[in-house]
Amino acid sequence: MNPLQTLRIALRALTRNKMRSFLTMLGVIIGVGAVIAMVAIGEGAKARVEASFAAMGTNLLIIMPGASTSGGAMGGFGSAPTLTWDDLRAIQTEVPTVRAAAPALRSNAQMVSEEQNWSTGIVGTTPDYFVARNWPVERGTAISQSDVDVGTKVVVLGATVAARLYGASSDPIGQTVRIKNIPFEVIGVAAKKGQSPTGQDYDDTAFIPVTTFQQKIQGGLQKYMTGTIFVAAQPGEVQKAQTDVTVLLRDRHHLMPGQDDDFSIRNLAEIAGAQAEGTKTLTTLLASVAAVSLLVGGIGIMNIMLVSVTERTREIGVRMAIGAKPRHILAQFLTEALTLSMFGGMLGVILGTWAAGYLASQFGWPTLVRPDITIIAVGFSAGVGIVFGLYPARKASQLDPIQALRFE
Repeated sequence: MNPLQTLRIALRALTRNKMRSFLTMLGVIIGVGAVIAMVAIGEGAKARVEASFAAMGTNLLIIMPGASTSGGAMGGFGSAPTLTWDDLRAIQTEVPTVRAAAPALRSNAQMVSEEQNWSTGIVGTTPDYFVARNWPVERGTAISQSDVDVGTKVVVLGATVAARLYGASSDPIGQTVRIKNIPFEVIGVAAKKGQSPTGQDYDDTAFIPVTTFQQKIQGGLQKYMTGTIFVAAQPGEVQKAQTDVTVLLRDRHHLMPGQDDDFSIRNLAEIAGAQAEGTKTLTTLLASVAAVSLLVGGIGIMNIMLVSVTERTREIGVRMAIGAKPRHILAQFLTEALTLSMFGGMLGVILGTWAAGYLASQFGWPTLVRPDITIIAVGFSAGVGIVFGLYPARKASQLDPIQALRFE
């Protein structure tokens, strides 16, 4: 008996009781579907976390000033000016693992065009800021070093600000916008960045030269910075750059061993890694729970196959009487179990993919169906069919032909 004949006989036996066969497959369908859907949602969430932190910048470190103390009450990081402009220049010139470093001085202000106005965050910075944040200019040009040197009154608008002031389809390049009643020329519109993991709109901001910011928007503290420093590390050297910058700043601030840092460095790669690891753990947990359904489905297959062996005892006896060997009976029942699990697995893949897409459309969750997980899930369902179908198949193949023919 060749494999094709064995498969044909198995399909004929399964289609005699279509409802029972479908209910037997249901456990496998639900199990595979749940695995596919849960992993797809988990991978989508992981991709969303990675995209959110990638929007912040590549290999990015954020250096914040220290905390103030007043009457025993500690302020948060950034409440005391401890970073100087000399610190920034030292980071730019003395740390080889740093690719770019830029200040970010921030203030809120009303921006007024000819027809609209909009309150947003104004950032005073340098050209290196766009390098550190991996933030290209979509239209026009970015702030240049000559703009910083001269203190030019030019502005680069975020996508949200440009749309609010001039409309989504208009070109604001060359237009004049007033910031605190001071006219600025729009020289560029930054590419759309999207939202942060906390929902902050990155594009709701505008950028001007840092010197212009200090002269026209908000005065500085002479040698001390009133904002933060964005640092882009060399590729693959984020940890090394963080260590190098920490050593440099501690030395410049004359901090003794054992003294706390009077600054804070936030490593976005570590934060992103921690969130991605948490998402991965949750995905693994959900997929493990879903895999239990596969085992339950396998037990259902074994149960139904045992019932089938009992019901078809005379049929087995007749087959053996006309020449069927035990291996043929074993192959037949094993093929039936494998067919049930394989069909269940394929239907489960369809169900899981649909469920993932439905959840994505209803709740706005990102989904990412991984082909390797799909193959593993179908392969696992086939393994379940073989493992749980082996015992009933062996029991059928070991029946005594004479006793089987006498079975009522």
